[in-house]
Amino acid sequence: MSWAEFLPVIFMGLMGLAMFLYVVLDGFDLGVGMLLHRAEDSQKDMMIASIGPFWDANETWLVLGVGILLIAFPKAHGVVMTALYLPIAVMLIGLILRGVAFDFRVKAQDTHKPLWNFVFFAGSTVTSIAQGWMLGRFITGFADGFAYSLFALAIALALPCAYVLMGAAWLVLKTEGDLQQRAAHWGRAALVPVVVGMSLISIATPWVSETVAGRWFSLPQFIGLLPIPFATFACFVALRWTLSGQRALGTLCWLPFILTVGVFLMGGLGLAYSLYPYVVMDRITIWQAASATEALNLILAGCIITVPAILAYTLFAHRVFWGKATELRYG
Repeated sequence: MSWAEFLPVIFMGLMGLAMFLYVVLDGFDLGVGMLLHRAEDSQKDMMIASIGPFWDANETWLVLGVGILLIAFPKAHGVVMTALYLPIAVMLIGLILRGVAFDFRVKAQDTHKPLWNFVFFAGSTVTSIAQGWMLGRFITGFADGFAYSLFALAIALALPCAYVLMGAAWLVLKTEGDLQQRAAHWGRAALVPVVVGMSLISIATPWVSETVAGRWFSLPQFIGLLPIPFATFACFVALRWTLSGQRALGTLCWLPFILTVGVFLMGGLGLAYSLYPYVVMDRITIWQAASATEALNLILAGCIITVPAILAYTLFAHRVFWGKATELRYG
C-alpha cells in the first residue's frame, strides 16, 4: 500500500479514536445527567461536582471527529450531514440545554433549582437518544425501510442505557457513602437492558446488512473474531460481580468504570471491523471520500500537533482532579 493509499486509513483511525474517546468521556457525564432525577436533592450537587471539571472539555473530541470527517472525507461529510441533519439539530439542542442548565442551576433560587436539574436531565437524555439514532442510521448506510428504522430505534434506546451504566460506574469511582451505594444499584439495574440491547443489536446488525453478515460469519474470520464477543461477555460478568455487595465500594471502586470502558472498546472494535473500508456503509469507501493527497499531508501535520495536545490536556485534567469528588463550588 502506497503512502497516498495509506493516508485515508490513518485519518479513518484518527476519526475512530476521536469518536471512541468522545463516547467514553462524554458518555459518563451524559449518564450522570440522566441519573440526576433518581438522586435525592442533597446528592445532586455532588453528582454535578463529579463531572464539573470534565464535562465541557469532553465534547472537544466530538468536534475533532466531525472536523476530521469534514476536511479529510468531504464527500462523505456531505452525505452524512444531509442524512442526519434533523437528529444532529436535536443533539445540539440537547447539548445547549445541558450547558445552560449547568450554569443556571447555581444562580437559580431554591424554588427554581429543580427546574434546571430537570433541564440538565432532559438535555442529557435528548442528546443520548439522538446519538443512538444517528449511530443506527449510520451503520445501515442510511437505507430506507421499516426494518432499518426499527434497528436505529433500538440503538437509540440502547445507547442511553449504556451511558447510564457508564455514569453509574463513574459515580462509584468518584463518590462515597450513600451516593456510591446508590450508584452501584443504578449500575446493576442498567446492566440488564445494556446486555439485552447489545445482544439484540449484535443479532440484528448482520440481518440489516449483508456486508456485515459476510464479514462476521465466514471462515476463518469468524474464528478470529470470537475474542470480541467473549471479552464483552467477560466484562459484563465481571461488572455484575463487582457491582454486587460491597466489592465496588472499597478499593475496587475503579473496576466498574474500567470494565464499562472495556465493553465500549469491544463494541467499537466490532463496529470498526464491520464498517471498514467504508465511511458510508456500502456506498463510499475511505479512498473514494478522501481529500487530495497534498491536502491530507497538510492536515496530518496539523493533527500531529492538535491530537496529542488535546490528549495531553485530557490526561492532565483527570490527573489534577484525581480521587473522590469534593463539595461543589463555583468560583
